[in-house]
Amino acid sequence: TSASTFPRSSSCDRAAESALVAANADVGHDFHFLEAKLSVETAPLAEGFAVVCAFVHDVLDRPVLEILAREGVQLVALRAAGFNNVDLAAAKELGIIVCRVPAYSPYAVAEHAVALILTLDRRTHRAFNRVRESNFALDGLLGFDLHGRTVGVVGTGKIGAVFSRIMAGFGCRLLAHDPYVNEDVVALGATYVPLEQLLAESDIVALHAPLTKETYHLVRRETLAQMKRGVMLVNTSRGGLIDTEAVIEALKEGTIGYLGLDVYEEEDALFFEDLSQEILQDDVFARLLTFPNVLVTAHQAFFTEDALRRIAQTTVENIAEFARDGRPIYEVTA
Repeated sequence: TSASTFPRSSSCDRAAESALVAANADVGHDFHFLEAKLSVETAPLAEGFAVVCAFVHDVLDRPVLEILAREGVQLVALRAAGFNNVDLAAAKELGIIVCRVPAYSPYAVAEHAVALILTLDRRTHRAFNRVRESNFALDGLLGFDLHGRTVGVVGTGKIGAVFSRIMAGFGCRLLAHDPYVNEDVVALGATYVPLEQLLAESDIVALHAPLTKETYHLVRRETLAQMKRGVMLVNTSRGGLIDTEAVIEALKEGTIGYLGLDVYEEEDALFFEDLSQEILQDDVFARLLTFPNVLVTAHQAFFTEDALRRIAQTTVENIAEFARDGRPIYEVTA
């Protein structure tokens, strides 16, 4: 099976390429790696390929899918769990099958969320820079014990469950919110409560929910008003869960005391690229970076050797099953 893979311009993409090549060694798919992101302008590059392999920032709206269908693409193999960047209704109408990697490494994302929490709490990033400059003062580095704090977990799927287990190990009180109760999370001592109660009682709120119509801007002015003053908010799931301008206002007012982000709603134009020699054009993101109590990483949470290996293996297996039976293992349906 011939597959066209978008993109491979960043170090993330090059690492993903290496993992795909390794996973494909004994399978024999014909992968072609392209520099460009998938868009209306680049979709014609998929001409002659049965499969397009895409990532989170590739555009798969109706105009792109129409081009892919015209060029003969039969399968879109997503190298991610989320599929909010795909017009599933259009794909179905055009006869294009979509598949994904539903679970690659919940540990990678959950552990990164904890890393953000610990860094924000103990300010290790600031301490590191101070010591390198021979500044050994402790002013401004005061943290708090995680033990005994209340942690609200919004979304208790695989990642949320792993995160809950880690925070339970710190001795935290766990509150959970999800349409579906995860008994593994209950077994950790977590209590499922309405979102309003979780926001009102939590010292730390961690978002591990998918981006859907129901969760879009879950954190907005109305829900921020329900949170404890000085709350820590961490998001390692999807940027669209947060109304960034409302969060900036909450930071200025002190409602949010700490903010850790690995995702950003308008990240497509920023993340996975080296823009260090350019003027940042996103004024909202630039404003975020001015706060001393904000820590942003560039969609890095998934980026471990273990996760990339699993993503590649599942992607190759999806394509192989599609080649054999016309259906991938993890098909996404509208």
